[in-house]
Amino acid sequence: MRVLIVDDHALFRDGIRSLLTARGFEVVGEAESGSEAVAKAGPLRPDVILMDVKMPSMGGLAATKAIKTADPAVKIVMLTVSEDDADLFEAIKAGADGYLLKKLRAEEFFDLLEGLERGEAAIPRPLAAKILHEFARSGGSGSSHSGDAGDRLTQREEEILTLLAQGRSNREIGEALTISENTVKFHTKHILDKLHLRSRAEVVAYASRQAKAP
Repeated sequence: MRVLIVDDHALFRDGIRSLLTARGFEVVGEAESGSEAVAKAGPLRPDVILMDVKMPSMGGLAATKAIKTADPAVKIVMLTVSEDDADLFEAIKAGADGYLLKKLRAEEFFDLLEGLERGEAAIPRPLAAKILHEFARSGGSGSSHSGDAGDRLTQREEEILTLLAQGRSNREIGEALTISENTVKFHTKHILDKLHLRSRAEVVAYASRQAKAP
């Protein structure tokens, strides 16, 4: 997995680069601001960008929107000290594929990061619960198409959507429906396309909203 580290603190970048390298990740570059990340993301073509939220020049939220607009396929995980709910919700709305706090233990950090390769959102359960509550309260991600698109989901996609709302991983969904993890990923991609959503986290939020709708 090719990783771009974006953080305005050099010491932190050094530390996370060492951790990633020791676990077999390839660090393809570093940036100290959102604007530098936007400039480097295209040429470096990382699989994953670890993005701080609060940075000078351009913050991580604005950089995430810009990078996702240019390349929706790149995975962006916010790695931050910010526990502000507003930052969490805005990051998911911007298309972030995860939101990790810097106080995480190393093993949990790598478990969540490696889950990206299985098509899972890199979000600890307590933060996922906050996202589900907020999106259910506010009515979703803001997409004007989501409500109508749900009618076009197949029966299998509806089953997967229901399990996503329960916070199940791809492996757990596969076991519950007796299908492979790759099949779960295939259906989840189609759900994203049909609901006009940008990330697994938004799919989970949409699923929760639908489950709670009268």
